[in-house]
Amino acid sequence: MPVQDSVRRRIIVFMSGVSDIFTPAAEAEIRAAVDRAEEGTAGEIVPFVVAQSDSYEGSLWKGATFGALSLSLVAAAVWSVYQPWGPPLVAWLIAPPLVGASLGFLAAGAVPALRRVLIGAEVMETRVRRRASVAFLEEEVFRTRERTGILLFLSLFERRALVLGDAGINRKVREEEWEALVSRLAAGIHDRRAVAALVMAIEECGDLLRRRGVEVRPDDMDELSDELRRRER
Repeated sequence: MPVQDSVRRRIIVFMSGVSDIFTPAAEAEIRAAVDRAEEGTAGEIVPFVVAQSDSYEGSLWKGATFGALSLSLVAAAVWSVYQPWGPPLVAWLIAPPLVGASLGFLAAGAVPALRRVLIGAEVMETRVRRRASVAFLEEEVFRTRERTGILLFLSLFERRALVLGDAGINRKVREEEWEALVSRLAAGIHDRRAVAALVMAIEECGDLLRRRGVEVRPDDMDELSDELRRRER
């Protein structure tokens, strides 16, 4: 198996733990929360979780570059100060960048905090928004009679959350009204309370919809499944 593919597979298992976090019991709890939240409102809440919103392969090569430069500088400093006997100069020139690049590549893949630093907050924000938009279309959140679908999107690796409402929701609820809910949801991911945070967010979502008059019609029906949608990416 190629080194890069092997590292990538370990990354997904190490970073996400989607199946470990969102167990069948947790999924049942989330489904029940959606069912309760939709009572008395026309809103259709779609919870969606991904392990990470992108592969971020460039971060691995950034790690390799940083490792190669760092170990080369260390080797150069050691040589200039001590000029040790042993390996010839050519080995001092070639080995440090190769070893450093390998260590940097592996570290970037195995340490989530380091990888997030290498990716950068702005890039992660963009990729999460892009993936949430794709999820909105994938799950056809727009296919409700009153355009009252709402996507609650969590991306675990990036520790980010988004709420995307369809046109009928956006006419009633302003974007800034979701900010507190999104912040608490993201904090729950950060604190390893993703399930509890998602359940609470679903309940808050239902309360907000009722306060803003997203009213249920007499002939209302459950148009979108209450199930949690989960993906590795």
